[in-house]
Amino acid sequence: MALRSLSAEVSDLCIGKPELKWIAATASVAEALAALKASGEIYISIWICSQNAAGGSCVCVGKFSAADVILFLCREENLADPFKALQTPVCDILPKGIPIVRRVAPNSSLLEAMDYMLDGTQNLVVPIQNQRFNYARKKLENRQQLSSSCHEQHECCWLTQEDVLRFILNSVGSFSPVTTYSLDSLNIIDRDIMTITHNKPASSALGYFHRAITEQKSVAVIDEENRLMGEISPQTLAYCDETAASAIMVLSAIDLMAYIDCGSPPPEDLMQLVKTRLEERNLGGMVDMMDESIHPSLLYCSSSSSLSSDDDFVSGMSKGSSKGSSRNYAAGRCEPLVCSPRSSLLAVMMQALAYRVSCVWVVEEDHTLVGTVSLAGILSVFLSVADGMHSKS
Repeated sequence: MALRSLSAEVSDLCIGKPELKWIAATASVAEALAALKASGEIYISIWICSQNAAGGSCVCVGKFSAADVILFLCREENLADPFKALQTPVCDILPKGIPIVRRVAPNSSLLEAMDYMLDGTQNLVVPIQNQRFNYARKKLENRQQLSSSCHEQHECCWLTQEDVLRFILNSVGSFSPVTTYSLDSLNIIDRDIMTITHNKPASSALGYFHRAITEQKSVAVIDEENRLMGEISPQTLAYCDETAASAIMVLSAIDLMAYIDCGSPPPEDLMQLVKTRLEERNLGGMVDMMDESIHPSLLYCSSSSSLSSDDDFVSGMSKGSSKGSSRNYAAGRCEPLVCSPRSSLLAVMMQALAYRVSCVWVVEEDHTLVGTVSLAGILSVFLSVADGMHSKS
């Protein structure tokens, strides 16, 4: 049963998926940012289209979020004139290295998709098999004499690790008893974690923030005793606007968390502090950008302080220490999701899917940080089970 469910085709997961929101790779960062805000999504796809005698073709080369803009503006060469930086082609700011998007055929197996995801792919681009849509598109092209390359990307959706795990959840009982095993026993706790002490400049973690985007991880904000106080994640930054770049450059880690606090504009005193420090560094362009921003930094965040359902101790996040910080962090607002090393795989999986996060922090009872469990780590367990079943069959 488990092997059969993982042998499904990726097209089975695309039912009801919306068509990709997209922008051309030649567009400026400013244009991509405007398209992103208009889309109502936190990511849009980036496409390169070519024209040739055969009618042209389009290739998805990446995905774009506000987090990419924020970290781009934090580059030393962009601080003095952020408005000029926003005219850079959007393809120039995409992460380099292993492609984080990959196109696959609709009849590709789920097992193949999981292999790609464990190799670093974040989004699988899948053509939508919809005859009614294709017929309507061709009529539109004939009427307006539009190139097929202009519309090829509209025929695609994309799948994420979260989509795959939600699909597996429908048949999770067939993977028993492995789903009841603890994280410790499964050896899937990632101890290669990125941390920053709460009173350190947030800018000192810029390298970590870039890595967090490419690896779908988060940066832990800790106290001097390695206790988890909060996190700065790609998802958090993706729900901010571009002015968060200014906050990263002049605030401490703990104050940055307060600046991008959940669901509300930054505190007025923090905004003024950011402007004052920018002016002290002669970064008037960043101040102008803050003044011209219509919408202050807002983000989505789950107020998820609870531990996995099978944990027998109470989350201490609301009691997390902010000793020594310049202000108290509102711990009841944008808390990171945490679990115990003894939590079961299923409990952590359900927890991550419920709050739509890419990783869950693993902490001891005193909130000492142990590591993280990622969606990729959970996927690896199911893939290992399937490989074991296949070898026996």
